[in-house]
Amino acid sequence: MDSFMDNEPMEGAVVKGTVVAIEKDLAIIDVGLKTEGRIALKEFGQAGRDGTIKVGSIVEVYVDRVENSLGEAVLSREKARREESWVKLEEMYAKNERVEGIIFNQVKGGFTVDLEGAVAFLPRSQVDIRPIRDIGPLMNVSQPFQILKMDKRRGNIVVSRRAILEESRAEQRSEIVQQLEEGQIVDGVVKNITDYGAFVDLGGIDGLLHVTDIAWRRVNHPTEVLSIGETIKVQIIRINHESHRISLGMKQLQADPWEGIEAKYPVGAKFTGRVTNITDYGAFVELEPGIEGLIHVSEMSWTKKNVHPGKIVSTSQEVEVMVLEVDPDKRRISLGLKQTLQNPWESFAEKFPIGSTIEGEVKNKTEFGLFIGLDGDVDGMVHLSDLDWQKPGEQALDEYNRGDMVKAKVLDVDVEKERISLGIKQLAAGEVADTSGDGLRKGSVVTGTVTEVNDGGIEVRLADSEMTAFIRRADLSRDRNDQRPERFSKGEKVDARVTQYDKKTGKIALSIKALEIAEEKEAVANYGSSDSGASLGDILGAALKDREKK
Repeated sequence: MDSFMDNEPMEGAVVKGTVVAIEKDLAIIDVGLKTEGRIALKEFGQAGRDGTIKVGSIVEVYVDRVENSLGEAVLSREKARREESWVKLEEMYAKNERVEGIIFNQVKGGFTVDLEGAVAFLPRSQVDIRPIRDIGPLMNVSQPFQILKMDKRRGNIVVSRRAILEESRAEQRSEIVQQLEEGQIVDGVVKNITDYGAFVDLGGIDGLLHVTDIAWRRVNHPTEVLSIGETIKVQIIRINHESHRISLGMKQLQADPWEGIEAKYPVGAKFTGRVTNITDYGAFVELEPGIEGLIHVSEMSWTKKNVHPGKIVSTSQEVEVMVLEVDPDKRRISLGLKQTLQNPWESFAEKFPIGSTIEGEVKNKTEFGLFIGLDGDVDGMVHLSDLDWQKPGEQALDEYNRGDMVKAKVLDVDVEKERISLGIKQLAAGEVADTSGDGLRKGSVVTGTVTEVNDGGIEVRLADSEMTAFIRRADLSRDRNDQRPERFSKGEKVDARVTQYDKKTGKIALSIKALEIAEEKEAVANYGSSDSGASLGDILGAALKDREKK
């Protein structure tokens, strides 16, 4: 009796039993217990349905309980199959081998898979490389899976069909890549289009055709040239054998328009082009397909400074430009827009020669004077010293406001520096010059009284005259350290040399620096004989004494 008990099957074990009878759809199985157990024939699968299971058949079953309330053994063929399957699956999982299974049901977040008795979970994300709308064709079909995770204690198995597909795809990609070479020209089908390019199917592997390699001309978006499903001819530019990434090009199959570009677009020549793109720093102009040049913002307008290029030109506008520079190595062409128009300062100088009278609106008032709006969208400046013969500059400035219409005389036009000097007081210059200007000439020395001092220099009224002149900071002294306006004070007497005097316009320019230089030369000439032994200091000292006597 003891020996029988020792060999008695234990609960939770898989044992062999003998079919002792078949009643309708149940098999009565003896596994060596006091009583037999019953198992539905359908649990034996096809063997139970086709009559293979007969009285006397030896079968493996799982002992769920030794005895139930009816005094029968509780057996399960299904659990026996599951136990067998787990052992087998754990071995395959350890070896990273594929397993066969059948997707038989859909559950939350994925599907259930029968792995020969063991039930596994297939997450929706692991079904395929790309999302699948209809999984019907994949159901109830035996196919390979990769086990991602196993937990026997919880009875959990997670599998992936996608891992199998990716592995197979990687093998195919590797084979295809081995057959391709850089520089090779192949046919491909446009598979997908993005903002930065298009993916082209080369027959099982995709290559990227970047937007900059579609054409020599500017392509803002690939859809301008390509469409999905279109067959195109491309050249393989680069192949990365490690990542299997392939770079493709279309423009490489066409002639490079930059060849001989310097002869085609010589510096100084004018061409018509189309504005293709506008940025903060300028506008790009297409001269021909594949050839674009940049008009820098500084070359767009003679007069509109610090204005966004979009306010001067618009996209797709036809414009005439001048070639300023060509760099074939960097594939750059610098263009000018303003160079195709006449310089407004040159036009003004031709139309209004020095001495002409003009009329314009006061555009702005500054501490230095007035800015007057003139023909050609240019401004002219009336310096403080050129506002009035009798009133100090700052006092005279107070009499003018923005928007006032004023008349002035053209004193000077500097085309290169883009400056126009105007004078209001010079409108009465004839009267003043007749009474006070007879003794003035270039090179003469005059004495004046300081009437204004500012950062730019000093204003001086000439003795016995209503005429005033402005001495710039740079002309206040030969010594750079003494070129400081604050050295002078209102009412102080100063001597200066006339460096410019135009009787017609009444414009007079004075320089203390020029006087000092002239006196030094004169002193050296008068006192600097080679045998005198006098030093330069002695010479200048003597010259100063003579000046004081005079």
